[in-house]
Amino acid sequence: MVRRTKEEAQETRSQILDAAEKAFYEHGVGRTTLARIADVAGVTRGAIYWHFSNKSDLFQAMLERAHLPFEELAKASESATEPDPLGRMRELLVQVLKQTATDAKVRRINEILFHKCEYTEELNDLRQQMQDNSIDCDQRIELTLRNAINKNQLPADLDTQRAAICLHSFIDGVLAKWLLAPKSLALGKEAERIVDAALDMLRLSPGLRV
Repeated sequence: MVRRTKEEAQETRSQILDAAEKAFYEHGVGRTTLARIADVAGVTRGAIYWHFSNKSDLFQAMLERAHLPFEELAKASESATEPDPLGRMRELLVQVLKQTATDAKVRRINEILFHKCEYTEELNDLRQQMQDNSIDCDQRIELTLRNAINKNQLPADLDTQRAAICLHSFIDGVLAKWLLAPKSLALGKEAERIVDAALDMLRLSPGLRV
């Protein structure tokens, strides 16, 4: 009975996340209320508050669920024992671009994140979460870059902090541009070359040296 209850709770949580994704995509984050999400999910607002503190918490959970499939590669690239950290990061970035191009769910969530997330006064806590997420991502990239330097895959004098910010901005920029104008680029087909261009920047740019 307890196991069944846990399964039902998990099913309800997934149902709410699916509904939030649909509502955020159709109406934008700022204009989507918890009441609307509850209506789409077919649950009460109380059911939403059982699983999530507020709309920002729900939004964060939606992002974490979307990023979960990429987490194994991310952790591998960050591990000091990984023999090919740069290769794992390349694999991760290529996968992110290709899945955005080919997986409707990944594309929707990225479109919400880049183009349908309004940081209004009501969503100040969400803005802070996104800022924290961005800084955390930079730090995780920097850890991978330091691992790559230790494996002689990148120059020893690479400014890892500056390089991490540039790489993060490069990939975010490609995603934001493609989501706005998908006909401008065959993202899935070009994913590997785009990522290789970014990694070449790390290897070759004098502006990224200490």
